[in-house]
This record gives sequence, structure tokens and C-alpha cells, in this order.
Amino acid sequence: MIPESLFIGNTCFGNILTPDGWCLGEIHWRDGRITGLVGEPVNPATNDHPRILPGFIDLHVHGGGGADAMQGAEALTTLARTHARFGTTSLLATTMTAPDAEVRDVLQAIATYMEAPPADAARVLGVHLEGPFINPGKLGAQPAHARAGTIAELDALCALAPIRLVTLAPELTGHHELIRHLAQRGIRVQLGHTLGSYEEGVAALGNGACGFTHLFNAMSGLHHREPGMVGAALAHADYAELIPDLLHVHPGAIRAALRCIPNLFAVTDSTAAAGMPDGEYRLGEQTVSKCLGGVRLADGTLAGSTLTMDQALRNLVAIGMTLADASDRLSRYPAAFLGLTEQGQLCAGALADLVVLDTQLNLKAVVIEGREILGESPCP
Repeated sequence: MIPESLFIGNTCFGNILTPDGWCLGEIHWRDGRITGLVGEPVNPATNDHPRILPGFIDLHVHGGGGADAMQGAEALTTLARTHARFGTTSLLATTMTAPDAEVRDVLQAIATYMEAPPADAARVLGVHLEGPFINPGKLGAQPAHARAGTIAELDALCALAPIRLVTLAPELTGHHELIRHLAQRGIRVQLGHTLGSYEEGVAALGNGACGFTHLFNAMSGLHHREPGMVGAALAHADYAELIPDLLHVHPGAIRAALRCIPNLFAVTDSTAAAGMPDGEYRLGEQTVSKCLGGVRLADGTLAGSTLTMDQALRNLVAIGMTLADASDRLSRYPAAFLGLTEQGQLCAGALADLVVLDTQLNLKAVVIEGREILGESPCP
């Protein structure tokens, strides 16, 4: 019998999504790690008990709660706390294309923040460097500081902060060598903000690139005689990120990508406007406006999103995905893409990062390393 309270001590009760499927029972943790799960196999549609999922992992976060990652350590605290309230337990702080000195400053700020992060916030795993090594002809909402990069300067940037993921355009001079170098260092490379051809995308994957940034957006599109970067992704990718706010990508295109890319995963690409009312906000050096559920530059260009991961989950379910599959694309697959072995699934030994939802998939609680960030009652 499941008690009325979600939590009793370091135990949560409900329909638990495990690596082996759903079970109805208890999940226990101690000292920030899961110590065990007890329960019986179940179809959660047969009861009204809470749904317990792995905490969400967002690999593309520019801002939230009115704060932009490019603004430094204080802003990082705000955005990490904001996204924790929506179920994100780990994230990558994502930069904008900017002058060299500004990029170096924000990397140092992120490194400083990571040395002593707040306990009531999503875990910052490191940096997603989105630019400046992108195509000036496919900026999207990125400022006009795009250019080719070199191995020496990437190594210098990596010395400032833990860069875990780099978005770049493979067609720029020297970038195939750069991709090989980053892959050898264990840094993930995604292709994005690119005018590259299908052939250039396939070559980049052969050199060690392993994903695509906000699939379909800011890249050469699919044509049956010129498949473009989208065609390279659909034909060859094992991983790609996608923004499922149902504004950046049509549900039909999402379904097509799901059939082609086995480990397609969700990101928010969220801006300072996430979790905030309509109005004007910063995105790097630019001002963006939030209205009608989206964020845009003055010329109408989509500029990141207001999406949160709990809404991403609901959107994926709304277009026909099972809750278990949607959960994998917000937790298990991004963890696997980044090589995280202690996150993304609920099993003994994993970090006690979890979200609890009601039958309508509204968040009831968020737990990060055993600490309740949002919920009915504090956990000891």
C-alpha cells in the first residue's frame, strides 16, 4: 500500500521507472545515492500513484529566471535554481558567440561557480561552448562574432573551464582537424549553425563529431537532391539534440527524427526568459522579447526558448510518445551522450536525482542527490 505522503525520510513511493521498466513500490537513498528499489512490475496507467522518473539532464541552457549565463557566477546561481524548480537536476551552462575576451571571462566565471555551487540548484556539469566557431552565414540568434577556430585556442579555452560539449560548423577552414582533436580529448562535438553539405556532415561524423545542435534549426535543410546537414543527421546520427517546444520544430518533423535517430534527446535551449513573464531579456549581448510562448529578436528570428524540461516531457507525450520513452530522451540518452554513468537512470548506486509527477505529469517534487528542491516536505 502506498502512503499518502510522497516522502517518508529518504524514501519515495510510487510508480518508479527503472532500467527494467515500471515498478510500483519504494526507492531509497542515503548520502546522496540510491541504495535500493523495492516493488512489483506495474502498468502505471492502472493507478493514480505518483510517477517517479530520473532527474532531467539539459545539455543546452543559456539562461532562466531572468539571468543569462554570459552574465557570470551570480546569474548561473539564478538559472540553475530556476531550472531545478522544473525538474532539471543537471545541466550544461551554454555560452553565446561573443568576442574572445568575453568568452574567456564567462568560462572563468563558470569554473569559479562550479567550485562552490549552491545546494538548492541544478548541478552544472560544465560548459556547452556554442560558438564562436560557427558559420557567419547561419547565425540564427547568435551575435555576429562567428569565425573559424584553431586547436591552440580551443586548448586554451579548455584550460579555463571544463568544456564538455562544443558546437561548431564543420565546413569552416581547419575544423575537421579541430573535431579530431576535441574527440581525442574526450570532448563531445555537435554540428550546428552550419551551411555545410550532407557530405561535410558525414565527413565530420567520421572525424569524431557525435551529435547535432538543435536539429533542423540553424543548419542546411533536407532536399531530396541536396540532403544537407539535416540529411546527414537523419541518415547517420546516433545522437542529436532537439528543442521540443512545438515552436522550433513541427511535431511531424519530430516524429520523423524519432524514426531515424535512435538516441534523439531533448534540450530546452532556454534563455533568461524561461520561468519569467512576457517582457524583454538579455541573450548574450542582445535584447530578446518573450511573447506568445516564444523568444525572438527584433526582426522576428527565434532566439532560444522559454521551454522547461517538465514541459518538454509533456509535449513529447502529447505528440504520442510513451512516458518511459519521453523520460529516456530527457535523462538516459543525454547522460549516455555525455558519458555520465551515475545519472540518467534510477538504480542502486546512481545519484539520487529524481522527479515526481502526478498523473497529469505536473511536477510534485524534485530531488537532487537526496536533497528535496521542490516538494511536499523536506527530506532529512
